[in-house]
This record gives sequence, C-alpha cells and structure tokens, in this order.
Amino acid sequence: MKKRRILKTGLASLLVLVLAFSFWGFNRDQKNFQIAKNLDIYYTLFRELNLFYVDDIDPGKLVKESIDDMLASLDPYTVYIPESEMEDFNFMTTGEYAGIGALISKHGDSIVVAEPYKGFPAQKNGLKAGDIFLEVDGKKTSDMKVSDVSELLKGPANKPIRLKMQRPGEKKPYEVNIVREKIQIDPVPYYGMLDDSTGYIRLSSFTANCGDDVKKALLDLRNNKGAKKLVFDLRGNPGGLLVEAVKIANLFVNQGQEIVSTRGKVAQWDKTYRATEEPVDTIMPMVILVNRGSASAAEIVTGSMQDLDRAVIMGTRTFGKGLVQTTRDLSYNSKLKVTTAKYYIPSGRCIQALDYAHRNPDGSVGTIPDSLISKFSTKDGRTVFDGGGISPDVKIDQETLSNMVVQLVQKFMIFDFATQFANSHPTIAPAGEFKITDDIYNNFKEFVKSHHFTYESKSEQALQDLIKTAKKEKYYDGAADAFKTLHADLSTNIDQDMNRFSSDIKDLLRDEIVSRYYYQQGAIKASMSDDPDIQAAVKLLHNPAKYKALLAPDNVISAMK
Repeated sequence: MKKRRILKTGLASLLVLVLAFSFWGFNRDQKNFQIAKNLDIYYTLFRELNLFYVDDIDPGKLVKESIDDMLASLDPYTVYIPESEMEDFNFMTTGEYAGIGALISKHGDSIVVAEPYKGFPAQKNGLKAGDIFLEVDGKKTSDMKVSDVSELLKGPANKPIRLKMQRPGEKKPYEVNIVREKIQIDPVPYYGMLDDSTGYIRLSSFTANCGDDVKKALLDLRNNKGAKKLVFDLRGNPGGLLVEAVKIANLFVNQGQEIVSTRGKVAQWDKTYRATEEPVDTIMPMVILVNRGSASAAEIVTGSMQDLDRAVIMGTRTFGKGLVQTTRDLSYNSKLKVTTAKYYIPSGRCIQALDYAHRNPDGSVGTIPDSLISKFSTKDGRTVFDGGGISPDVKIDQETLSNMVVQLVQKFMIFDFATQFANSHPTIAPAGEFKITDDIYNNFKEFVKSHHFTYESKSEQALQDLIKTAKKEKYYDGAADAFKTLHADLSTNIDQDMNRFSSDIKDLLRDEIVSRYYYQQGAIKASMSDDPDIQAAVKLLHNPAKYKALLAPDNVISAMK
C-alpha cells in the first residue's frame, strides 16, 4: 500500500513536471512563432512599400528610422549603431578619434571653429575660435550641416586635409593643409591646488583608462603638491564605462570592498564589482561636486562614496540613470547598444529615476512614484533613498541665468566679441588673473548695441501669453489699460539689464576670452575663482567638525525629488 502511494505521488510529480515543461515549450514556441510572424509581416510590408509607393524611397534610411522608433519605445539608451556611426560611438567610449582636433558649431549660415583643442593639429596650424569653414578638400560648406562638416574633417590618421577658412575681421580667406592625427580627449581637463592643502580634480567623462588619469592626478596632488583634502568635480559628467567607475572608486576604498552590482534578465549580467587593487588614500577628506548633469558612471562613483560614508556629496540631485548597457555585434559591422541590467550601489539601492517599463497611457515616462521609494542605510548607518538619482548631503541651489544673458549666449554675442577681442589683443594676463575691466565691459555694451541685439524677457513672454488668453476669453478690453501699464513696466531695457546682470555677463565674457588664449584648461581655471560650489566645498573641508557631522550615523539624506 505504501509503495503504491509512493508510486502514485511520483507519477503525479512527473506529470506536473511534464506539464510544466510542455507549457514552457509551448510559451517558447509561441514566442518564436510571434517573432517569425512579425518579421515576415515586416519584410512583406517593406517589399510592397518599395515596389508601389508613389515616390522613390531610401531603403536604408527607412529601415533605420523604423529601428530607431522601435528601440525608442523601450528606453533612450537602447540604440542601433550602423557602420557609418561607429567612429562616433568609439569616440564616446574611448575619447579617441582621427581628425584635426577642434570643436565646431553652427553660427548663422556658417560652420565655425568653436574651440580648437590645445596641442592638436587645428591649434598647431593656426586655426582659431570663430574661424569660418568655407571649403573642406574643395567641397563648399555653405549648405552643409555641422555633422556633414564633421564627417569630412574626420578620416584616417596621418592623411592631409585642405581647408579654406575665413577669419572674422579679415578680407581675404586663407588656406591651410592639416595632417589628421589620432585625437585623444583628456578626461581630466584640469587638476590643481585650490589652496595650500586642498586639491582639485575635474573629470569630464568615463572613457577608457580615465581611472589611470585620475590616479596620476591624485598622486601628484598628494605626493608633490601637498594636498591633504580633495574636491572631486563630477558636475556635468554624463558617465561612460562602468569598469572605469569601479577603478576610480577603488582609489578611495579598501581592496575587496563592493562598489556596485548589476542584475538583469539574463544570469550572465548578474555581477558584483569589487575594489581589486590597493587604494591610493582611504582617509583624505573629500567633497564630490555633482549636479543634474552628473549621470550613469558618475552616479556609481558618487553613490558608492556616499553609501560607504567615504565622501560628502555636495550640489544638486544627480540625473538618476541606474541602467547598464552592453554592446552586441550585428551584421554588416553594426552594433546594438542594449540595456541589459540595472545597477545597485553598496547600500543595495538602485537610483533609476524614470520607469520606462510602465509608461503612462499617452506613452510618456513617469518617475518612480513616492510610494515605491525605499529607505536604505549607508555603511555607518545614515539613511538614504533609492529611485531618483543621488541626493546630495549638502544641497546648493543653482543660480539661473536671466533670459537676456541666455540670449546673449545663444545669439553668439559673447562668442563674437571674444573673437574680435582675441584678434586685436595678442596677449592677456594669466588665466587665473585676467579680469573684465570697465573698459572691456563698456566696449562689449557698444558691441551688443551695434549688432542690434534684441531680446524678450520671460516676464514679457508670459505677459504676451496672458494677453492672448485674455482676448480669447473676452477679458482684455476691460483691463486694457492695466495690461499696457504692465507691458511698459516689463519692457526690456538693454542698458538697465546690462548693468543689472553685469556679474553673470562678465563671468561668461571672461571664460570665453580666456579660452581663446589658454584653451579649455585656462577657462576652467579662470571660472574656479568665483565658483560658489567650489568655494562651499573648500569651506566645508576646512571645518572638520562639520564635515564629520555630515557623515555621522543617523543622518537622513533627503528623498525629495
């Protein structure tokens, strides 16, 4: 009887397993059928479209657009990279490309040099910011986009390219032959001492081997320049390679310490990344500066240092990208960059801000709701939260520029004045000493007026919208006088606003002019002198008691979005 019951139980279990595998196989076959079915529909649709659509179509362009739209429905980081865009993709991950070494931009109807990189072919051959591209290898650029000119400037290293350029203020164009070189953009554009004991490192991106660059800077600051405290600037850093984030975090924490882990649908993406080498310094007080532009790998470093109570985070809430991408090879030398996992910093939290898996009915993406935000604890017991970027330990409100100042930048007034200034002044004071004098500022005012600069304040824009609404709802006639008075009060006055916002304008002018003589490194050095975030960081580092209090157990770091 007992044997019969055991046999019965065994047969029942076997039946359950058979049914489970049958359903699994059925679901798998159903999924494969759906894939094959829809690919066949796509192929036949495309064939009929190509045959019968009234106008000629570009098959490659049409397919790429359909792929892009398909992937965009998932998240903005899962993208198709055709062979034609592989060089740009490699530049994003390595910081290296072959070209002339200059940033270019659209200026009115022209393509201009926005910034030549110091030490590379464009700068060594005399190209200056503001110079206009007329021809590239005999091809006129007048009807080209920035991307078109950029593609022409890139090419095999050690190959020459002929440029015809026009310098503002000069009548005759000039021609120059430039030999392309491998261009490696330095991920550490500046490091140095802020005072006798405080070092500073700015990291602009997490490209290949940037961890080695940060390590060299840190060792130089500590061993040769006397740094006993550090400001690590990750503001505006969009991220990059996860392994480089781990290497940089490893500089400040003990070997074996977990830095980040990843978890995905496929088991091969479940990994834990630990510090594998001896650190450089685990006790040096450190402030990490962040803002809304700090994302991805920058958030891994920031979040791990916060979770391990290794640094004070200062600035504004970071972007909130907690997703990891991997590249997969496709046919015809193309690739798919696909989101394969989410990452989790040492406390166990994921800081992804947007929920792409659960879109709103209209297709828009919402933030992780407050009801799903959870508490976590740092190594020493501080309370932190997930679901929305890294919230700083010390919040610094970011000043916003007035609409006038923004439009001075957007309409190239500051850029063009710096071009004119640099063309008429062979030298200026060192980067950290150059100031915008009253004479220079008065010349800028005259320059702006002579170029018939106009702008509208946000208050005026809002008033115009209000007037339109009032007219539509039939309220305007009864309040016409009030509207006219308000319009007069809000009307822009260039002289008044140039004085009112002179501090912001002078800072931008100084940075742009300094960059013409000392390039990116000089502009960074010039801007640091009155950077409120850097000043706040240095002040905190010189107050050990407050620094320690911020890292003390039981502190709660805001979960507000």
